[in-house]
This record gives sequence, structure tokens and C-alpha cells, in this order.
Amino acid sequence: MLTYQTYIDGKWVDAASGKTFQTFDPYTGEPWASIPECDKVDVDRAVEAASRAFEAGPWPKMTPTARGRIMRRIAQLIEKHAEHLGQIEVRDNGKLISEMAAQTKYMPEWFYYYGGLADKIQGAVVPVDRPEHFTYILREPVGVCAFITPWNSPLMLATWKMAPALAAGCTVVIKPSEFTSASLLEFMKLVIEESGLPPGVVNVVTGYGAVTGEPLVTHPKVAKVAFTGGSVTGARVNELAAKTFKKVSLELGGKSPNIVFDDCILDDAVSGAVSGIFAATGQTCIAGSRLLLQESIHDKFVEKLVAMAKTARLGNPALAETQVGPVTTPPQYQKILSYIDIAKGEGAKCVLGGGPATKEEGGGKYFVKPTIFTGVNNKMRIAQEEVFGPVLSIIKFKDEEEAVQIANDIAYGLGAGVWTQSVKRAHAMAARIKAGTVWVNTYRAVSFLMPFGGYKASGLGRENGAEAIEGYLQSKSVWINNGPGGGNPFVMKTAG
Repeated sequence: MLTYQTYIDGKWVDAASGKTFQTFDPYTGEPWASIPECDKVDVDRAVEAASRAFEAGPWPKMTPTARGRIMRRIAQLIEKHAEHLGQIEVRDNGKLISEMAAQTKYMPEWFYYYGGLADKIQGAVVPVDRPEHFTYILREPVGVCAFITPWNSPLMLATWKMAPALAAGCTVVIKPSEFTSASLLEFMKLVIEESGLPPGVVNVVTGYGAVTGEPLVTHPKVAKVAFTGGSVTGARVNELAAKTFKKVSLELGGKSPNIVFDDCILDDAVSGAVSGIFAATGQTCIAGSRLLLQESIHDKFVEKLVAMAKTARLGNPALAETQVGPVTTPPQYQKILSYIDIAKGEGAKCVLGGGPATKEEGGGKYFVKPTIFTGVNNKMRIAQEEVFGPVLSIIKFKDEEEAVQIANDIAYGLGAGVWTQSVKRAHAMAARIKAGTVWVNTYRAVSFLMPFGGYKASGLGRENGAEAIEGYLQSKSVWINNGPGGGNPFVMKTAG
């Protein structure tokens, strides 16, 4: 058993209460590390440290160019430790080493990119219609930012928030998921502590949502909250933050349509459908969990899809040859199995999987077989509610109009896929689908350069790209009078 401390004001500390909790390996089901169980006392310490670092000390006095230099150092340290960080992620959340290693190796790009943006934040001189005044706009950091991150891609999703916030000049307190706190603590030890960031600029509090997350969201010195997770919790975060008028960004759930037209390249679309739902064991907000198939290719496509999905190798996520790993948490495992039962009860036809995977099939304690349902209509719960697991619902459509209607008939709007060889159709569908990202003839592609976020119940605001840094800045208008004094408004002017 490894024993971790949390990181506050540049120091490694135990929770004030002395309490700890265990983190479990999803593949073995065994505990492997002890994590501090923080509460309101620790949250206060962390936010106060972040507030001091924002108001005084070296960070607010540092030039944007110097901030960018530190961020490039962070990127270099991630490059140095990417392999180890990927291995910790796998042990903590059970996702495949092929995916987690790819994420940790790609993470430096965010810090290089936003480090380069740090000294490109510019205000403006505004020629107002009062010639005696000189007026300009300053762009200033919002202040202390609270980040609440999920268990499915802990370091990558923390990076999406941390990099633009630091570039803007903000300070940060991060609460990782209680299921996957170890990788962020390793990140603090190997990267942040060695980077030259002043104490208090980045802090971590570990613990449970009600005890740690809620005091963080409601803390009066927190100016901005960024949350990634489920829509129900996101609504609660938004409600709590609104009481003190905090800025909020929310990256929430999805029920993304992956739409396949009969003019697609069939084998490419089949591969795209498989990777869209079974990669990451379906535990991704952008999973293509609703597969919309044009009627004319439905049967042939399903046959090819099932044949490919049957070849998936289940097993130890730390091994490169494994293609489907375990479900990350016991509650999520039970939730997925309950939705499989719901789908069967609704009359959907299970053509693959449909339950736990045995050890003989390569599974373990928390494995669910890749599962495919046909005969699904868009009103079924299995088509409307986020399962967050390796469960695919297949829905038929006749034409483009019906495909758009089905795609948009959902509370969510995070992502969508379109498979077609028609350039005209590709642009038309991209324009008509109500989602923050539309992929055409690909799926699950992301970049530090491209904004990411959702429509409707899938969230507020955007991460990544130049747009993301705007969420960590506020504008100040400055008026300088170069003319006569303001005058006495109570002195009457006389004629003549």
C-alpha cells in the first residue's frame, strides 16, 4: 500500500482530520493506495493559499512571458514522466494503457500552447465619442479557480482546465474524483513541485463530493468553478456557484449519435462505430452510444459490426494487447448492468454481450461484455439516458431528415458522428446537428487547438483552443479624463 499526502501551499500535508480512504485497482479489485480524506478545513487552507498566491508574492508580479516560461517547463516535465503517469492512471482507473499512455504523452501540448498564449492576452484602446477621454480595456485573471475532475481521464481533463487558467494568471485548487486521486498527486510531485511555480498557485484537496467538493464550490474566495462529470451533479454545482455569482464552466454528459449513411465507406464506418463506443469501455462522455443506421445498410452493417466486436480482447488494461478493460468503479459497474436489464425489458434485442464477462472470457471483477442492442427506438431509456459503459443502441432511419430529427431528439448535445462520402451532406449535417463537436468520417478526435464543449444539458462554456482562456479572464474598462475637471453639477449655468 502506498500512502499519499495532499498538496497545499507548496507543502505535502495530511488531511486536518487525519482521515484517509483507499483507492482500488479496478482490474484486481484490490486496494493499492491510501489517500487523505479532506474536508472543509482543508478546503479553507487550500483556497486561502491560492488566494494569497493570487494577491501577493511572485505570481501576480510575474510577467506573462515568465508565466509562459514556467508552463513550458511543466510541459517538459510531463514529457519526462509521461510513461509513469500513464501507468498510474491505468492502475487507478482501469482504462487501457494504450489510451492512457497516449493521453499523458499528448498532455504537454496543452502547456506549450497556453504557455505561448500567456503573453498574447491583449486589451484594447477604444476611441469613444468623448474626445476629452482616453479609454482602454484591460484583460485580467478572474482569481482563484476551483476544478472538480472525473475518474475517466483524470490528468487529461485536469490539464484542459489548468493550462488556460495558469496562462491567464489565475491560481487553482483541484478536487479529483475520490476514485482516481493518485495520478494527480503523482503529477503534483513529479511535475508541479519541480516546475518553479510559486507555492499556492496549484493546490489539491482529495475527498468526497459532499464533504470536499461542496465547500470548494461555495467558498467565497473562489471566483470560477470548472466541473467535468455527470449532468445531475453539474446542475448542483451550477446552482451552488450561482448563489455567489461565480463564473462557471461545465463539461457534462452525452448520448451522442453516430450516424451512418448508405454512401459511407462501410469498413471505415464499422471501425468508427466500434471505437466510438467500446474504446475506453464506453466510459467517455463523447461515446457514440446511439448508432443511427440507414435502413438500406442496416442488416449488412450489423453483421459486420457484431463480427468485429466479437474479436475484442478483454483483460489486464496494463497490457498493450488488451482492447477492453474493466469498469472503473463498482457503482458504475452496477449501473451498466441495470441499463442492460432495462433495455431487455423495453424490448430491445441483444445481439452481442448483455452481461458480465467471466474470467474465461478475459474478464475479472468489474468487466462487462461489449453489448449491442438492435430494434431500439429513440424513446427508449437505453437511447435517451447516458449509460457510460460498453453498451451500444442501434436505431434505424430512412433519410437525412429523419436522421437529423432522431439525432437532435435528446437532452444532450456534446458530440456526433457522420459517415458519408458526400461533401454536401457532410456540411449540411454538421450545420443541422445540435452538438458542440461533429466528426465526419472519424470519431473521438480532440486537440488542444479545437474548442470542446456541449449544447443543451451537455454543459456550459468551452475547453481547449484560444476560446478556453476567455473563461479565466475578465474585462476592466479604464477612463482617463484629459480635459477640464468634472465640474460641479449643482452650479447653475446662466445665459448671456
